[in-house]
Amino acid sequence: MKVLGVKIDNLSKSEIFEKIKFFLSEPKFHQIATINPEFIIEAQSNEEFKNILNTSDLNIADGIGLKLAFWRHRERLKCRLTGADLMKSLLHIANKKGFSVFLAANKDGLSTWEETKTAIEKIYPDLIIFGDDIDIKNEDYQILSSTCRIVFCNFGAPHQEAFLKRQKNDKIRLGVGVGGSFDYLTNKVRRAPNFFQFLGLEWLWRFLLQPERFFRIFKAVIIFPIKIILSAKG
Repeated sequence: MKVLGVKIDNLSKSEIFEKIKFFLSEPKFHQIATINPEFIIEAQSNEEFKNILNTSDLNIADGIGLKLAFWRHRERLKCRLTGADLMKSLLHIANKKGFSVFLAANKDGLSTWEETKTAIEKIYPDLIIFGDDIDIKNEDYQILSSTCRIVFCNFGAPHQEAFLKRQKNDKIRLGVGVGGSFDYLTNKVRRAPNFFQFLGLEWLWRFLLQPERFFRIFKAVIIFPIKIILSAKG
């Protein structure tokens, strides 16, 4: 289904990971995006970003607003999966399968790739991790590693999706934009308690911790629902 012109793959959790299992076995690069209302609002005025999302190999719904959008069109969203939870699951798979990973960190972000690597190694000490702190304005950067199978990028939308779209390394099986997940791992930002996550109130928790995000949150929790209510299907 498309929500305001952006493709969402309505799959169950088991179907998502079956598809990921296939991606990891297929010798080519696959891009995964975790779509939240902020992505969809950004895509309304950013045609390049919308095209990247609509040609991504897998778009997973992230955010309670997407569930409401499906309800609006009399459909049920099978699974809502955050970027942080997806990264957690993929790290577990990488460790189990012996895959190495690459951390593409925003050089101006809160967490460096090495800090994130250290945090991950506390959970998976045997996982092989590479990475770099990257200028998000550098459109020529290419990951040259011949061993990494999964790339996690924390630039935030739309920069992380554009970065992953530019990667041409077919040794990499998965490229995933994970937003603030690095900062959760390094404990530089506290993730919402389970109670907030269960109720779909992560946005409120983020606002309480980072009030400077007001305008981004306003678009997600006010502008997005209004557009959904007024929209026709697709």
